[in-house]
Amino acid sequence: MAQDEPSIELLWAAFTGYQHTAALKAAVELDVFTHIAAGASSIDVLAARCGGAPRGLRPLLNHLTMDGFLTKDGDRYGLTATAAAFLDRASPGFLGSAVTFIGSPLITEGFTHLTDAVRKGGTAVPNQGTLAPEHPVWVEFAKAMGPIAALSGALLANLLDVEHAPGWKVLDIAAGHGMFGITLARLNPKVQLTALDWKNVLAVAEANAHAAGLGARFRTLAGSAFEVPFGEGYDVVLLPNILHHFDPPTCERLLAKVHAALAPGGRAVLVEFVPNDDRSGPPDAVRFALVMLAGTPGGDAYTFAEYRAMLRASGFGDATLHELPPSPGRVIIAPR
Repeated sequence: MAQDEPSIELLWAAFTGYQHTAALKAAVELDVFTHIAAGASSIDVLAARCGGAPRGLRPLLNHLTMDGFLTKDGDRYGLTATAAAFLDRASPGFLGSAVTFIGSPLITEGFTHLTDAVRKGGTAVPNQGTLAPEHPVWVEFAKAMGPIAALSGALLANLLDVEHAPGWKVLDIAAGHGMFGITLARLNPKVQLTALDWKNVLAVAEANAHAAGLGARFRTLAGSAFEVPFGEGYDVVLLPNILHHFDPPTCERLLAKVHAALAPGGRAVLVEFVPNDDRSGPPDAVRFALVMLAGTPGGDAYTFAEYRAMLRASGFGDATLHELPPSPGRVIIAPR
C-alpha cells in the first residue's frame, strides 16, 4: 500500500530486517529467554547460565528490548508476554525453534541470490534449490517447525471436526514432522495414519508419532511423493505446504495421483499460504511468493482460483476455502 508521506523509518526497517532475525535466532540458540524466565535476570548471571560473554550479551539483550521481546528495569531484564508465551522452552506454547530453520543458511541462501532469481524467474541456487532429492533442509524443517505445526494441526483438526469422525484412513504427503496427521490421529483413536516423506525426514515424524502414542496406527512410506505408490481407499489425503514448491502442471500431476488414491467421498486437504485473487493480501501469503522464487525453480504462492483450477483439472469437485485463525495459513478442501 502506498504511503501518504515518505518514511525513513519504513526504509530503515527494511534495510535492517535481517539484523532482527539474527538477534532473535542467537537468543533462542543461547536459550536467553528460558534462562531469564528461570531467574537469570542480570547480565552476569545470564552469562554464566548460557555461556555467553557479558560484553556480548549487553548489546543482544538491549536489541531484543527494543524489538519488544524483553523488558528492562535498571540492570535487570524480563520477558514480555510474547517472549514468555512463545520463546521460553519451558512454555507449552514454545515456538522459538522455528527461527532456527527460517534463519538457517539452507533457507537464507536463496535470498543471497535474489537479484539473479528475479532475472531468471526461479531460484538461482544450484541443483533446484531446496527441491534437490533428500535435501538436508527438510530434516531441519521437521525438527524446527514441529511446535508451530502442532498449533496449526490442532486448528485443522477442529475445522475437520476429527473428534466426531468415523475411522478415517489418512495419508499425510510430505509429512515432515508429521504433526498435521499425528494431531488428527491423537484426537481420534479410530484414525489410521500413513506418513510419506524422504526416509531421513520420516525419522522425525516417527519419533513424534511414538511420543503421541499412536503405535500400530502409524505407518510410513519413504521416497518421493511423485514416485512412491500411495495405495488406495484413503478418506483424507493431507497436502500440508507442499504444492507451493512446484509449477501448476507438476501440482496437477500430484493431485491426479491423490485423486486416484482417495476412496469415494474422500477429500484432499491442502494447507497453504493463499493470497487473495488480486494478490492484495493477506500480507504473509503475498510475501511468501518471494520465498518460493528464491528457493524453488517454479514454485509460487497460488491463489484460491489457481488451486481450484488445478484441482478441477485433476478430477476433483468444487473446492472450498477456509480460514485457520490465528495461523497465517488457509485450508482448501476438495472432494473426490
